[in-house]
Amino acid sequence: MENVWDHFGNWAAVFIWIAMYSVFLLFIPFYKKSQKKPSSVYLAFIVAFALEMFGVPMTMYIVAWAFGQNLPEGILWGHTLINQIGLAGTYIAIAMTLVGGLLIISGWREIYRKYWSKEDGTGELVTTGIYKYIRHPQYTGFLIITLGLIFEWATLPLIIMWPILLIIYYRLARKEERDMEIEFGSRYLTYKSRTSMFLPLKIFSSKSYTPWRT
Repeated sequence: MENVWDHFGNWAAVFIWIAMYSVFLLFIPFYKKSQKKPSSVYLAFIVAFALEMFGVPMTMYIVAWAFGQNLPEGILWGHTLINQIGLAGTYIAIAMTLVGGLLIISGWREIYRKYWSKEDGTGELVTTGIYKYIRHPQYTGFLIITLGLIFEWATLPLIIMWPILLIIYYRLARKEERDMEIEFGSRYLTYKSRTSMFLPLKIFSSKSYTPWRT
């Protein structure tokens, strides 16, 4: 098994990791003011992860300073619970990144083609593709990716920031749904009643949805 200390001080890896996970931000309407706060928190999460994984294990140093003892590898630094589950957390993180990335990109594909690209404001109510099952696949994608990173390398900043990220995306989703209700009226309310916000919880509990067209 690799020496965990080989991770640290690798600043090239820090920048590569940040750039790699920041790519997902290109698939959201970052020009909108409402997206600035969630994007900033997501980016801060990625930066904190990269710094503690490849730069300096700050959480371990802070805990050692505060309590006078070092934490074992896998507890708030190093591969999460490596002494209990080995590198299973790494494989979980990879799988969740792939799933989250797929949700972000597939959501972008549907909504850009039918809504965002309509500069005159007459875009369709998007109910096809992944939107047939959940109303906010991109936000689900970001939450899955960041949660997966905690399985890989849990640190205090990540554990604190993930619930904040969840709250921010939930509030943003609620705001966007109110806007959609104003724009599409009863058609959106019907769509909303047959789908779930972040997880496809209603996929087996309701009849297939026949989308309205604008």
